[in-house]
Amino acid sequence: MILRLILGDQLNYQHSWYKEAEQENVFYFMAEMRQETDYTKHHIQKVIGFFLAMRSFSSWLHDRGYNVVYYQLDELKNTQDLVVNLKKLIQEKGITKFEYQLPDEYRLDVQLQEFCSTLSIESNAYDTEHFLTSRTDFADFFAGKKQYIMEYFYRDMRKKYDIMMLTKKDPEGGKWNFDHSNRKKWNGSPDIPLEKNFEKDVTEIVDLLISSGVQTIGNVNTQQFNWPTTRQECLSLLDYFCENLLLCFGDYQDAMHLNEKYLFHSRLSFAMNSKMLHPMEVLSKVIEYWRAHKDEIAISQVEGFVRQILGWREYMRGMYWSQMPNYRSLNKLDNHNKLPGFYWTGDTKMNCLRSSIQQSLDEAYAHHIQRLMVTGNYALLTMVDPDEVDQWYLGIYIDAIEWVEITNTRGMSQFADGGLVATKPYVSSGSYINKMSNYCKSCHYKVSKKHEEDACPFNALYWNFLDEKQGYFKNNQRMSMMLNLLHKMDKEKLHKLKTRANHIIANPDEY
Repeated sequence: MILRLILGDQLNYQHSWYKEAEQENVFYFMAEMRQETDYTKHHIQKVIGFFLAMRSFSSWLHDRGYNVVYYQLDELKNTQDLVVNLKKLIQEKGITKFEYQLPDEYRLDVQLQEFCSTLSIESNAYDTEHFLTSRTDFADFFAGKKQYIMEYFYRDMRKKYDIMMLTKKDPEGGKWNFDHSNRKKWNGSPDIPLEKNFEKDVTEIVDLLISSGVQTIGNVNTQQFNWPTTRQECLSLLDYFCENLLLCFGDYQDAMHLNEKYLFHSRLSFAMNSKMLHPMEVLSKVIEYWRAHKDEIAISQVEGFVRQILGWREYMRGMYWSQMPNYRSLNKLDNHNKLPGFYWTGDTKMNCLRSSIQQSLDEAYAHHIQRLMVTGNYALLTMVDPDEVDQWYLGIYIDAIEWVEITNTRGMSQFADGGLVATKPYVSSGSYINKMSNYCKSCHYKVSKKHEEDACPFNALYWNFLDEKQGYFKNNQRMSMMLNLLHKMDKEKLHKLKTRANHIIANPDEY
């Protein structure tokens, strides 16, 4: 008798497990557990999304005649602890072999390895058959290299999988990367199609979470839950992206706008990170659609999308497994301030932060520039402890699973890894936010002012950060121009900037 564990982010409908002919002696086990709802405080839509997707997957297995043991959160047999649940099932079902798919979070990987070491029965771990690289491919590729440059990894992946290649060495379009074409500000044109809606009634699950005492953050409209939680819904969202949004995705992938939450973004990250969609089927569908509509869709639109999945997503997972567990404690810039309270309320006069945070609280979603150059930028400029930043990002976004969250947050956003992921800190004054959005036009603060009371806080914070941390960046060539400007700055002006910055850091809720 075989017991197979399926974790909440292992909803791979195409896994070879489900293609085996003989299944009579196999039990599949899935569970909604407080162990998973409580390891950080999650957005309520994140918990709902995973529970709905897990239940749908369980039903799919059951409909095909598989033996499924599914514990809902309030199931009396559910001990809320993975290991205890497994031990009880092994005894109850007379299990003689335990099998599981390799987890994508280090804490679960350790938990299951330790559990298997205590078993008197045979156990085996299997690949999830989702990612395009193994856990160790990243480390092998960068062995002997001084830096983990994503662009080289991305190019190798393009060659390896023959994606958008003319020959084994030559990319379509004559260059590998069209990032410089992907930085347009959206000013109301072209029109953005309405987002794909799912609008499910999730009252039952919300009531379950409340009655069970699960603590969450964020908001939900119980009549209009708007995330895909079945494979068919995920596929329909992929089709919708191709048919309606791909046309302008690349151009405006870095843009931000007060009245547009999603712009031309696909919203496929939850479908992929829960494994309901495979990255290769996403890439194949998008590229196939582009090839059929080349007269309408420029290569820069599709390459930017391919780079995010084939390059960045696989790169970040590789970084995670090559650096854990030490990665989660890195704090190379020695930042220790508290994350401001308005990250949980959106109650700030800074329009960019209020809009990005409120959207995150309402939708469990913000796109990569809002995360990197607004909420992440402010946290780094105010020198917040990366542990606090990690917990917020891990909890608030529906697509946040540690393998992808911590590398983007602690690495890309907070530079806490000292430059393993990013070659320079991603910080800016208010000018970048103004360049890429319309946030500044209706803000309480003036982006054109530097240190006055009504000046954009990002301006003073930026120069104060460079001054405070310049010792960390003195040998970083990509920072040399800004440090030269810092050193040439009038001392009185710098003093005013630093005075205002220190007041902002000490009194964040006043701003």
